[in-house]
Amino acid sequence: MTDRRREAARFEPAEGLTIGEACLQASSFLAGCGVSEPRENAERLLMHALGLDRAALLRDWREPMPAGRLAEWAAMVGRKAAGEPVQYITGEQWFYGLPLAVSPAVLIPRPETELLVEAVLETADRLWPGRHGGAYPRVAGTPAPQPHAADRSPARPRAGNAGTSQPHADIDSSRSRVADAGTARLRVADIGTGSGAIAVTLAVQRPGWCLCATDLSPDALAVAKANAERHGVSDRIAFIRGDLLEPFAAGGGDGDDRALDIVVSNPPYIPSSDLPGLQREVRDYEPRLALDGGADGLDPYRRMTAQLRTLPSAPRIVAFEVGLGQARDVAGLLDATGLWPDIRIVRDYAGIERHVIASAP
Repeated sequence: MTDRRREAARFEPAEGLTIGEACLQASSFLAGCGVSEPRENAERLLMHALGLDRAALLRDWREPMPAGRLAEWAAMVGRKAAGEPVQYITGEQWFYGLPLAVSPAVLIPRPETELLVEAVLETADRLWPGRHGGAYPRVAGTPAPQPHAADRSPARPRAGNAGTSQPHADIDSSRSRVADAGTARLRVADIGTGSGAIAVTLAVQRPGWCLCATDLSPDALAVAKANAERHGVSDRIAFIRGDLLEPFAAGGGDGDDRALDIVVSNPPYIPSSDLPGLQREVRDYEPRLALDGGADGLDPYRRMTAQLRTLPSAPRIVAFEVGLGQARDVAGLLDATGLWPDIRIVRDYAGIERHVIASAP
């Protein structure tokens, strides 16, 4: 977050209102402060303040607003009026049917990242049929992500690996030792885990997988660990502080410990010059470390592509979330390694090329 945040606007709720009237008053106030979707934000804050779900809110719409909650209610509406994301105010965001704790230490999980999870699960089930160890159903009452549209852009076959002086130049001829171990669990790394949304979801959906989640921020790792414990998967996720793939790179330990079957990442991808123009809720509140992707937004992908070549064997799946207009460039970086014969681009709900999925048979 930046120091451009405004002081919380002063909201003074009227006394003697019903719950519905209090919601409408707050909605009008938020609209006057330039908050988008003011009614939706007011309802979410009110549900949090009163401990109600949406059905209960409608049921109690004409009930008196509890006087004992007015101070808390006023403070939350004031924070939202100043631009603070409602997820940070309530401390929670739902992702893939799971409630996750969030704080200003982590990027707020977005719906489009659910499609990255879907693509990883689909590709892994194709490459390792029957190796997922079962899957838990989504939480009842939450919509499943809609089937995604994908543009398939196969990598061009190459005569060999250019640049044989790079570490592990023959990496494309070998496969993860973890995957080849018969009954061994697949080993998956979530790079730049933030809240742990991707790692926790994959662990819940695939009980037979073993995961590693890395982040440079110790505060983010603390949030991710709490989410893993909340959903009962902390015993299958190792949380490691480190910069991108450095914990797994050459020299980082025994080869078997560094071997990975799947690498998935939603790294910072906003070009540095675009940060000032972001929506204030993002620019002024979400962590810059999770947003700034360097001059063109592609720095993390260049570094990870280079780091992938230092692993003891090539992951059979590499899956990245990317920013607007970056998919073809990131696909090109992966294609240039010659390690993955199938590279496809997945579009998000808005039709934007949002994810790059590289895989090898």
